[in-house]
Amino acid sequence: MASKYDFDLFVIGGGSGGVRAARVAAGDGVRVGLAEASRYGGTCVIRGCVPKKLMVYASEYRDLTQDARVYGWDIRDGPFDWPVFRQNLHTELDRLEGVYRNLLGNSGVETFDCRAKLKDKHTILLEDGTEKTAKTILVATGGYPVRPDLPNAELGIVSDDIFHLESLPKSILIIGGGYIACEFACILHGLGVEVTQYYRGAQILRGFDDEARGLVAEAMRDRGIDLHVGTNIVEMCLASEEQTPHVGSDAAMGAADDTGSQMPKEAVIAAAGPQGGPIRVKSTTGGEKIFDMVFFATGRAPSTNDMGLEEAGVKLGRGGQIVVDDHSRTDVDNIFAIGDVTDRVNLTPVAIREGMAFVETAFRDNPTPVDHDLIPSAIFTQPEMGTIGLSEEAAGEREEIEIYTSSFRPMQTAFAGREDRALMKLIVSKKTRVVLGCHIVAPGAGEMIQMAGIAIKMGATKEDFDRVCAVHPTMSEELVTMRSPTRTA
Repeated sequence: MASKYDFDLFVIGGGSGGVRAARVAAGDGVRVGLAEASRYGGTCVIRGCVPKKLMVYASEYRDLTQDARVYGWDIRDGPFDWPVFRQNLHTELDRLEGVYRNLLGNSGVETFDCRAKLKDKHTILLEDGTEKTAKTILVATGGYPVRPDLPNAELGIVSDDIFHLESLPKSILIIGGGYIACEFACILHGLGVEVTQYYRGAQILRGFDDEARGLVAEAMRDRGIDLHVGTNIVEMCLASEEQTPHVGSDAAMGAADDTGSQMPKEAVIAAAGPQGGPIRVKSTTGGEKIFDMVFFATGRAPSTNDMGLEEAGVKLGRGGQIVVDDHSRTDVDNIFAIGDVTDRVNLTPVAIREGMAFVETAFRDNPTPVDHDLIPSAIFTQPEMGTIGLSEEAAGEREEIEIYTSSFRPMQTAFAGREDRALMKLIVSKKTRVVLGCHIVAPGAGEMIQMAGIAIKMGATKEDFDRVCAVHPTMSEELVTMRSPTRTA
């Protein structure tokens, strides 16, 4: 008997989670439709993880060329060519989007390149006015970067804009202290931009282990990033072109006058790329400086605006996120949601796992809750931070713990004369000996934490780590050679 619906499943959103769910369901013979308003691949592939990591690689070559000379290579420094890199970057992103499109097409998913919203619990209204019906609907629309509620905030850029700049600024002010702010501070500094960073909190990377984030902050300052904590922006406005000395320097303070002539906003944007330009900023500490560009990394919000969700009976949280249960089901029995739009754990691999669990629950008669416990993650600052499990502070509030740490100068960079330090840290339950958390600050920490995460997810004890023979000489061998606790808590 023919179904009364156009599709068994309709997915709204073509990011990593939505695409995975659509592909896997279609492979089981489910009739799947998918709508994407922008580009396939979503935030991660188009304006997030992938282009950011490629920028990380690009930014690291400056140190590598300097180190190479100490190792005997006759390598000369040269200027970074942003237009060349940007062109190659977008060529790669185009290729990856094509891969996503082909994966969907080869799986038999029917795609619609337009925005979609709900008309009711079974009806999807496409931007062109077309209506489609589906027995089950999955919302996977992700999130978007937000600007603060501040006059002239439109003069600043957000993370989506950074990959499209016509040229890099000479100086930039980054507002925020989360991983996006810190990663781009390191990236842009590595590409030759004079970077200042304001964060209103007492220390960057809130929520991560205090010792680890403190080392990252110290390293950022040592590299030349002008990092200010306990500082926020209170005013920003355009500065006239003739009043702008080298931006970000103390000479720029007070150079512009509130009542003086200013460049038209359109001229600033045209001259310096999306929403950029010489901008005068006043901080909460009373200082005023002029920067070529201001970059807001002040948070992200779920993409749920004007989607007809509440009208269809879907409950939204205070932050606009879709409220779901452990099986990603909303208050409406046939509507599910996964990924950043639910604001649970906003990481691409988590969205993919949520998509897989959704298929098991909705189409394979195998209700599968999503496991959000002990998820490894990496922050691609310089040096990187890798982390899994509890911080020292969180674990200490829960039970008695032992803390094992090793801080040292890595061999490769120490030989080159750099003062960079690495940190290996294990948080261990005093009662059960289970490793509750692992925190690494070092080059390649992201790669290391993936491997350490396997053991910790399996419930490894400190003695399990101790039984493993060290691989020498490596940085990660410190994880299995720390015999005595540094302290207890």
